[in-house]
Amino acid sequence: MYSAETHQNLLSRIPAVTGRELSAWLQAVDEGPSLHRCEEKIDWLRGTYGISYGYAKAIVHEHDLRRAAARMSQD
Repeated sequence: MYSAETHQNLLSRIPAVTGRELSAWLQAVDEGPSLHRCEEKIDWLRGTYGISYGYAKAIVHEHDLRRAAARMSQD
């Protein structure tokens, strides 16, 4: 994995590079196939939407971070 700063830089460039807001990508992961492994989700995003590995990885990582934070706030 890369640094938190690199992750945030990737996230900030996603709308310009992909033409979609991060929230739309996170929703796509939520509504996509029920894949469990990170690499499966990355491969699915790349194959379905044609985005690069780095951006797909950043989207999946952010999705997983937000899900973990939501679970922690419920406990």
